[in-house]
Amino acid sequence: MRNTLWPLAALATLVLIAAGCSNAPAGNGGSTTGTTSVHAKAVKFSECMRAHGVAAFPDPDASGQLTIDAVANGSSVDTSSPVFEQALSACKHLEPAGFTGTKVTSKQRTARLEFAQCVRRNGVPDFPDPTPDGPLIDTNRIPSTSTPNGMSDLNAATQKCGQYASAAGVTGNR
Repeated sequence: MRNTLWPLAALATLVLIAAGCSNAPAGNGGSTTGTTSVHAKAVKFSECMRAHGVAAFPDPDASGQLTIDAVANGSSVDTSSPVFEQALSACKHLEPAGFTGTKVTSKQRTARLEFAQCVRRNGVPDFPDPTPDGPLIDTNRIPSTSTPNGMSDLNAATQKCGQYASAAGVTGNR
């Protein structure tokens, strides 16, 4: 059982770090400055990927969104190639939130929905279904995480739902 909780603990830690490092305020809509910073970072990541041999790597959309699903399904980039993996490793420090480096399979999409349902049943009723090309956990879309016990509740729920996160492709090495 402990081996299955490790990836989830790593995921929860990553979520906490991403939430703490976000430039967007914890309000309803974010700000132009936060969006600009997210977009600028995503552009730098795209430039880095191209500089490291993935010539067809796309730029992010206007909001700064850049996810592996969009890259894998919306471009000619081969996300399983050695060149892609090497570029991803070289550009890891610029990787935008939610960019996992692997394509989500239909089985993983189903597990992601089951994970969201499980988290809602276990104390986070405002946990949203994951978007097709977004991260599994996006604290910017979970209003309760800004409450005093919100992150603790989320962490407890994600630990209880570890089997779904594992089936969704969450690993401890990202």
